[in-house]
Amino acid sequence: MPATTPPDGREKRALTEGLELRAVVSDGEARTAHGYAVLFNSPTNILDLWVEEFAPGAFAKSLQERDVIAVHSHDVGRVMGRKGAGTLSLREDGKGLAFENQLPDTTDGRDLAVSIDRGDIPGMSFGFRAVKQLWDDTFDPPKRRIEEAELYEITYSALPQYDDSEVALRSLEAARAEKRTHNKAGALSRIAARRARLSLAERKI
Repeated sequence: MPATTPPDGREKRALTEGLELRAVVSDGEARTAHGYAVLFNSPTNILDLWVEEFAPGAFAKSLQERDVIAVHSHDVGRVMGRKGAGTLSLREDGKGLAFENQLPDTTDGRDLAVSIDRGDIPGMSFGFRAVKQLWDDTFDPPKRRIEEAELYEITYSALPQYDDSEVALRSLEAARAEKRTHNKAGALSRIAARRARLSLAERKI
């Protein structure tokens, strides 16, 4: 999958954690995929550029305000479920962002069920935009903790890739620039305070 520059600072991440399939027979056979799309407090090395983790509750606001889709291979033309339609449910627990997806009775849905059952698709990717994040440059590589994010999609992918790393890299550079500006402003403030104290002391002499 080629790297792309998504709009509005959107990024994609991958997770291979506990993707399962269960079948429920009711007037036919309905298959539901379930697992975790995101794990909380789970440090992930992003191409040796930074170490990233999501804070518990990072998606709480987004889940209340946004619709989310489940798709195949980041292809919005292959929708497997939708939160707004009731075919995709998402909830946060102590472990992470859990999901259940009632797969459609379509060629894509049936093929996806077979691929999950065979282990050909071991996990998920997810698309998000960081709203509130904290960077710590005292580490090498630096640490990024995402405290609030907008969730756009979860994705079944045979070869999940960190294919939007340049977006987060821009975020890293912006955070570093902000920190430098903050440090400079703090230094100037301390210099001004020191000069004021010296001036006051000179007037008293």
